[in-house]
Amino acid sequence: KMVGREEEKRREETRESAGLKESFRLAPKMASAASSQKHSSAAGDNNDVSMATEELEEKKKKKKNKCHHFYALPDGTEREKKKSGRGRGISERLGVKRARELDRSLHGTLDAPEWNGESAREYPFELDTFQEISVACLERRENVFVAAHTSAGKTAVAEYAIAMAFRDNQKVVYTSPLKALSNQKFRELQEDFEDVGLMTGDNSLHPNANCIVMTTEIMRSMIYKGSETMREVAWVIFDEVHYMKDKERGVVWEESIIFLPPQVKMVFLSATLSNANEFASWVATLRGEPCHVIYTDQRPVPLQHFGFPLGGDGMHLLCDEFGNFKSEAFNDLKRSFKETEKGSKGKGGKGGKGDEQDLFRLVKTLKDMEDLPIIVFSFSRRQCEESALKISKLDFT
Repeated sequence: KMVGREEEKRREETRESAGLKESFRLAPKMASAASSQKHSSAAGDNNDVSMATEELEEKKKKKKNKCHHFYALPDGTEREKKKSGRGRGISERLGVKRARELDRSLHGTLDAPEWNGESAREYPFELDTFQEISVACLERRENVFVAAHTSAGKTAVAEYAIAMAFRDNQKVVYTSPLKALSNQKFRELQEDFEDVGLMTGDNSLHPNANCIVMTTEIMRSMIYKGSETMREVAWVIFDEVHYMKDKERGVVWEESIIFLPPQVKMVFLSATLSNANEFASWVATLRGEPCHVIYTDQRPVPLQHFGFPLGGDGMHLLCDEFGNFKSEAFNDLKRSFKETEKGSKGKGGKGGKGDEQDLFRLVKTLKDMEDLPIIVFSFSRRQCEESALKISKLDFT
């Protein structure tokens, strides 16, 4: 009996040892925590802190890369999808030969697009999730609507579409709602892509280039005139497409989208668009092919709201980068308004020069806070010039 018990004990120890080895192989963190019990408690605490830090960083990374993706299909296709309900892939029900020919190993699916081929453009940084999905949709040769906050990286998607056109020896048009913005984009794109032209009401540079930057009104005019250039275009990028909601100018974007040749694929860029799903459905129905919507709520550059009362006592943080409203600071701001009104009544004047001094003081305050560069906005061109002359007296070196 004693021999049998000792044999059973040895087998149990062997099983425990084997289980411990297996835990080391499958779960290194758990094994590390188990082995740390043999060492000092301080070492165990360090391991726990390290694991917690790794989990926190992973959560931050997931939160940072979070984005939303959905797509709209033409009305007929969507109804067919609901009626059939069979296990066929959506791309097989699109009625488009090109959709059937897409290789899933390269392009993924409509629900989960991905691109596993050679990139048309390399970036010196890691693409965010919404950028990766947008690139995958572009490689599928499907219309894409990208909505992201300012400085989130929408331009990277536009640059990839241009790089694709250059790679495939195709023409691409980049449209913007303003001449000034068109001029700016022309200079920026010319640094990365040499073959870039510009067409606005004032300038026409390299109109036969493979990439042409123009205002949306110019493109609509070229479409109506049956321009040979527009017949060769494969991609059109609509920057600031939310101008479509403008009562007077919105029709320009509508007519451009409606009358573009059927082979043209479109990239829509906007900071916000309240009815993105309706817009995508309209485009999908109009063009007879899917339209993807990729948007992210992540704001890379934190947005804070400050108040600077005229003649007041400095800046007041009214809303932080997390959207929290500061009631106490707002009350301080209101009190400073009342004090300023009392002071102006006692002096018997409205200010004029005081406003200029406040602007100078505001810019100096932002400079001291190391929040340069800044933009001073004014509704008057004359006032912009006067303000620039006065602020130029400040030493920015």
